[in-house]
Amino acid sequence: MKSFEEQSLNFYEEPEQVFSMNPKKFMMWLFIVSITMIFASLTSAYIFKQADVRWLTFDLPEVLGYSSVIIAISSVFMQASYFFVKKDEIGKALISLLATLVLGFAFLIMQWKGWEKLVEMGIYVGGVDRTGQPVNVAGSFVYVLMGVHAFHLITGIVFLMIVTWATFRYQVHSKSMTRMEMCTIYWHFLGALWIYLYFFLLLNR
Repeated sequence: MKSFEEQSLNFYEEPEQVFSMNPKKFMMWLFIVSITMIFASLTSAYIFKQADVRWLTFDLPEVLGYSSVIIAISSVFMQASYFFVKKDEIGKALISLLATLVLGFAFLIMQWKGWEKLVEMGIYVGGVDRTGQPVNVAGSFVYVLMGVHAFHLITGIVFLMIVTWATFRYQVHSKSMTRMEMCTIYWHFLGALWIYLYFFLLLNR
């Protein structure tokens, strides 16, 4: 049985700290979860709609495969930027951030080329095609999935540009990593999301 002194000491001990997260990081994770739910519902609807009589299979444009490689490489540069900032190697971090930006824009250009190729293949969004025939439902889903992802990637590029500028001004460094951590996580998420979508579309045509 504990003595009166031990009980008194335990009484005055500070309570254990409750787990806490930076509010900005918490909001970012909520945003990521909401995006995940959006794409989960879209891909579920895609599978359900495969029973539609207007569902026609078609090959994805090759450029989408190349864009998948580009977004994967951009994640490598983004991670390198994080490590460089953590070591206060700001010059190298800026080079890696700029490389990530260039690859991000290259990805968007390739996605646009993918849309152009789909049009050349006679794949359109909703309604009817040029001949008045109902549009392939599968094609509509591909446009929507690509478009919604491209929109979120643009938000990632804007965030990346802000972090790059902040790093250039030495507002991001080893003692101030929050924005870099958030940008790195978000960029990796967008890259992983596209690779998932690409293979999903490749395997469920």
